[in-house]
Amino acid sequence: MSAPSLNDLIELGAISEAQGLQGQVKVRPHSSEPVALLSSKLIWLSLIPRRDAGVSASTEQASLTQYKVKSAKMHSGNVVMALEGISDRDQALALKGARILVARDAFPKVESDSYYWVDLIGCNAINLQDEILGEVIDVTENGAHGVIAIGDAQTKTIKYLVPFVKEVVQNVDLPNKTITLDWQSDWQ
Repeated sequence: MSAPSLNDLIELGAISEAQGLQGQVKVRPHSSEPVALLSSKLIWLSLIPRRDAGVSASTEQASLTQYKVKSAKMHSGNVVMALEGISDRDQALALKGARILVARDAFPKVESDSYYWVDLIGCNAINLQDEILGEVIDVTENGAHGVIAIGDAQTKTIKYLVPFVKEVVQNVDLPNKTITLDWQSDWQ
């Protein structure tokens, strides 16, 4: 199987350390509920090129390496993974810093009222008065709930930071890439 483009893959975490002596790796997930990372049977690793190595962005495509996941489990807020072909601590340590990417179509299906944050990015945000607020350019977590950043996707300028809670989010229409919010256009 040939390597997919980086645009087809979603970054779900990064390898922070080796775990044990049998080649397992400790992954720092980007989500507090890493369902997709825990259920993935196939991942891609991309080592972050050093800035001083003179590596161009196009060379990073060549650094993608596919691994089959033998096992994945939560342990103290991290995901511990065993990867096929990685059998000792030295091999695992060589992967430290690698980003873990998964094909979006490999994510588990979600219930109708649940969403992967990555699917919200690019949605148009409108309010109850049918005013266009902008485009969702990022989704983060503040500890209590998600927060969607709405603004100009081209310039990445954020105009609104909106809590992703049921009192504000009235409707999410992923097929039409629209989110309806109870949010006034003059609120900052």
